[in-house]
Amino acid sequence: VQLQASGGGLVQAGDSLRLSCAASGRIFSSASMGWLRRGPGKERELVGNIRWGAGTTYYPEAVKGRFSISRDKAEKKVYLQIDRLKPEDTAVYYCAAGASIGDYTTWGQGTLVTVSS
Repeated sequence: VQLQASGGGLVQAGDSLRLSCAASGRIFSSASMGWLRRGPGKERELVGNIRWGAGTTYYPEAVKGRFSISRDKAEKKVYLQIDRLKPEDTAVYYCAAGASIGDYTTWGQGTLVTVSS
């Protein structure tokens, strides 16, 4: 599978943004599709994951309530909805795929989100 993330840009604090990840190739029903980010001077962190087949989601506590992942199986897309954006959400956001949460073996190229205060 190949992944391509898009939808980033410059937004203001409080805005909402939806990132998209287009996948090509075969995606196994058991695959985990994750969104991760790396902010300036920060470590890469997971912000959410969705199981491709079942649609079950996982979010770390830090983003629960503001981040939402969904997928469109027909379009082979995974979305990350971010609400009430904060300057600390500024980061390059990556989509990734793998056999399980955190075990990502395929990565998209990243899309930059910049949140101004």
